[in-house]
Amino acid sequence: MNAHIVTLPGDYIGPEIIAQAVKVLDRVAAVYGHSFTFDERKLGGASIDAFGVPLTDETLAACNAADAVLMGSVGGPKWDGVEAARRPEKGLLALRKGMGVFANLRPCTIHPQLSSACPLRPDIIEQPIDIMILRELTGDIYFGKRSRSEDRKAATDEMAYSEMEVERLARIGFEMAKKRRGRLCSVDKANVLECSRLWRETVQRLAAEYPEVEVSYMYVDNAAMQLILRPSQFDVMITGNLFGDILSDESAAIAGSLGMMPSASLGSGTRGLYEPIHGSAPDIAGRDIANPLGTILSGALLLRHSLGLEAEAKAIESAVSDVLDAGFRTADIFAEGMTKVSCTKMGDLVAERIK
Repeated sequence: MNAHIVTLPGDYIGPEIIAQAVKVLDRVAAVYGHSFTFDERKLGGASIDAFGVPLTDETLAACNAADAVLMGSVGGPKWDGVEAARRPEKGLLALRKGMGVFANLRPCTIHPQLSSACPLRPDIIEQPIDIMILRELTGDIYFGKRSRSEDRKAATDEMAYSEMEVERLARIGFEMAKKRRGRLCSVDKANVLECSRLWRETVQRLAAEYPEVEVSYMYVDNAAMQLILRPSQFDVMITGNLFGDILSDESAAIAGSLGMMPSASLGSGTRGLYEPIHGSAPDIAGRDIANPLGTILSGALLLRHSLGLEAEAKAIESAVSDVLDAGFRTADIFAEGMTKVSCTKMGDLVAERIK
């Protein structure tokens, strides 16, 4: 297979972790006989510094012409003084909207080798935890109308969803649940929000088309609690942009480290945007100590969802597991008795184990 991949390293540790993911993908290409070409572009603060805006039309066009996009992380204190409309994070939101990626997949699993890093009691994690959180990505309060009073003492942010936006996400959730363990939990706040009532009504209507899927409904505050009390009850969770942002970060804490968590953002086609869920970590940038595994595992999702290369995706995931089994750890997941390695070394170790 020949594939064209745009990389967006972003800011601070972004270039460090993207370099390791590209190294692993290059190794996959060599072992499996593929050809991957990488087109590096600027996003976020790096784009502001170079072009004055967090996302250029040229970069967006390149992303939409690629087979997939692999991103690092954006933002940081260097750009705190930039006006709100030009902040680095605006580039990311515009990229998601411009690429039409509306479904954010956040898998939450606990690597057995890192179970000691999970903050939950051992008896809670005795049951296997394998959750797929599906977050709607281009609607909700992040994209709604906003205003500020003339005296700057009052503000409004609008939460809005259409039936179409809910349905297209929910269908992906139902299809995913069919292929997994057959359970779907829809998370909303339908006891208070009209927007959530539309969400629940739409999911209830679609549920009739998927009799093989067991559907449950949960208010977001209870869902946040249940993720801590009994996370093994969940299979696929679907929810809106705001609630999904919060719940998926909570699930990352359950897994033990933000540095381990990948994500995929998909639209109606195969082109997707892949990124780790952590931030740009300016405090450790340039020190070669960041954890690249979340980015490397995002590369595995890229192979699976955009390129249809399941065996190659599993090869990356197995290589990561093998490295952890061998006791290698970056600083964020280091424990006594393990071998601490740099960001670059971790990338080398994973690449070497691609078979």
